[in-house]
Parts: sequence; C-alpha cells; structure tokens
Amino acid sequence: MNRFEYIVMEIDGDYARLKRTDIESEELKLVARALLPPEITEGTKLLYEWMSYSILE
Repeated sequence: MNRFEYIVMEIDGDYARLKRTDIESEELKLVARALLPPEITEGTKLLYEWMSYSILE
C-alpha cells in the first residue's frame, strides 16, 4: 500500500488543502475535513496510509 506525507496548507470550511512533502510538488490536494483528524490546524503534518490520515509527530 502507498504511503504519502502531507502538510495542511489551508483550511477552508469543510475542506483542507494539502501539499505533498515526500516529493517535489506544487499541486495542492483538496480533502474533506471529515476524512482528516479533527484536531488538525494549518501547518499540521499528516501521513496517508491504508486509506486514512493520521498526524505525524
């Protein structure tokens, strides 16, 4: 299964814009906040693995 690392760039209502940090990419991914951990803020680092997001310490 794939493993991706992101950082929360922007929170906009029910959505968040995430940027990949494990590769060079300027593209932002729009993700529903319902799929993300509830305690995220802008700047939170996330791990996407096994079809779910978790916070990276």
